[in-house]
Amino acid sequence: MVENVLDQLVERFSAGGARFRVMHHEACGTSSKSVSEIRGTELGQGAKALCCTVKGNGVKKHVLAILPADMQADLTKLAQAFGARRASLASPDEVMNFTGCVFGAVPPVSLHPELEIVADPSLFTRYEELVFNAGQRDVSIFINTEDYRRIVAPREVEFLRDEEPTQTEDK
Repeated sequence: MVENVLDQLVERFSAGGARFRVMHHEACGTSSKSVSEIRGTELGQGAKALCCTVKGNGVKKHVLAILPADMQADLTKLAQAFGARRASLASPDEVMNFTGCVFGAVPPVSLHPELEIVADPSLFTRYEELVFNAGQRDVSIFINTEDYRRIVAPREVEFLRDEEPTQTEDK
């Protein structure tokens, strides 16, 4: 189990010379839209982390798949990127074991040696700054997109569902 997720993230980003900041805010469950409103960011700036298992064809891997929060993953595409037949979301117990976090708090950074990190390339093309929960539902990290890409160095894999981003309502 991973301990002190926020401390590990701050240490890693500081050591890498990242431009980032930490924000403490009201906890708001697992809704990406409500947390983006609290943060004052666009929904698409959120880096959504999905803890998955890919298997089949002799492959069995645990993967942390990162994508923009306003997009949906195509798990078949994700599985195919690893030469596997299928991919599924990890159980709550597996998520806790591999990340030290509950659903909705998982950061887009692997802190476990058996959890491979992949990111859809679209994550890096839309916003200069990414934001994500930092191991807790009431703490977020804002980080320069290129600094995140350089420090985390995820394998880039196209795995988005073929559809338009979720639109936010004007208020």
